[in-house]
Amino acid sequence: MKLTDILIVDDHPMTVDSYVSLLQLDATFENCTFTKAYSCGEAFQKIKFIKASNKRIQFAILDINLPPFEDTHIFNGIDLARFIRKEFPMCKLLFLTMRTEPVLVDQVIKMVKPEGFISKNDINYETFSLFCNEIMKGFFVKSNAIQHAMGTLLKENIHWDSHDSQIVLLLSEGVKTIELQEYIPLSMSAIEKRKASIKLQLLKGKGSDKELVSTAKSLGLI
Repeated sequence: MKLTDILIVDDHPMTVDSYVSLLQLDATFENCTFTKAYSCGEAFQKIKFIKASNKRIQFAILDINLPPFEDTHIFNGIDLARFIRKEFPMCKLLFLTMRTEPVLVDQVIKMVKPEGFISKNDINYETFSLFCNEIMKGFFVKSNAIQHAMGTLLKENIHWDSHDSQIVLLLSEGVKTIELQEYIPLSMSAIEKRKASIKLQLLKGKGSDKELVSTAKSLGLI
């Protein structure tokens, strides 16, 4: 298996260097070209350069929490993954993150459909390259913490899509309803309808945004 380029994006340079070092010890990846980035903006520029050079990214390892590139509405690793999907549809995506909140996991899986989704707490130096090899062979890899998070939504009988998950997460981060359109490509009336539906599921009726977030936290969803 010969890869043209691997992109690794994490806001901790030592983490990125560790990933590169571990992959270079594996025969599958030892001759690959690695592109490193530490923010959404830096990754965006390097992706555009690779595209303009008629090269490819075949495998990307991303964190979720990344410094945003607001000019292009790339606010985190999820948005960056969607951009990579647009530029390189055949690229395999691995999220390697500390974020395992069920609502966030649900959003990522529905919005991006990554080939790999692994909690940093579920991986070590020995298993890292093994997971990466599985992904490159065509398997879908989800670590134990991610699978547990997916089961939480099913347990609570929650039924919503990626936009609904995004609304809950943004509200929990202090984003006001009037500001949600900056992050979600929906009309304000559509956002309000979705909020009402979410509150019906979590609060069994009406309630404030603060109560919605509090209930979501008490259920272990965020």
